[in-house]
Amino acid sequence: MDHSPSPSPSDPDPRPHSHPRTPAPAARGVRLVQKVSATRAFGRIAPHVVPALDRAVHRLTRGKVLLSARMLPGLVLTVPGARTGRPRTTPLACMPEGEVEGSWILVGSNFGRPGHPAWTANLLAHGGEAVVNWRGRDIPVRASLLEGEDRERVWEAALAFWPPYAAYQRRLERQIRLFRLERR
Repeated sequence: MDHSPSPSPSDPDPRPHSHPRTPAPAARGVRLVQKVSATRAFGRIAPHVVPALDRAVHRLTRGKVLLSARMLPGLVLTVPGARTGRPRTTPLACMPEGEVEGSWILVGSNFGRPGHPAWTANLLAHGGEAVVNWRGRDIPVRASLLEGEDRERVWEAALAFWPPYAAYQRRLERQIRLFRLERR
């Protein structure tokens, strides 16, 4: 039988609500998703499932909901196709920069698959002119491919933001492209 005094209603509960080393359920869920998303199997399946679900939900909610943004911040990029010039719309995870909603980092990981994702070629072919749908608002942006020290600094931030990018890069012979999108 426990003989420790009971806390009075005005005293805070002296017992910890969880062990300090026990991660919260949300943190465990994120780590599980990160572990799964770093696998080759995820890299084969996700490109066919995640964007299709994102497009459908985004369209059905008139731009208010991006399903994958429940795990990572996300936006919908619209840029003219490199060959056709027709608008191409792609839901993407992003890393917002700064306090003001006006700059985002896009990581051309392609789920760890060998080729660069088509949206990166589209941005390069059209001088980075694009539109993003961010939280239901269309925002004209200009994208710049990051290189050198700026790329290295942003890459380190991206790895801290979403560690599975490291597993993707280890599997690839190409360097993953990083873009900074800024409001026009």
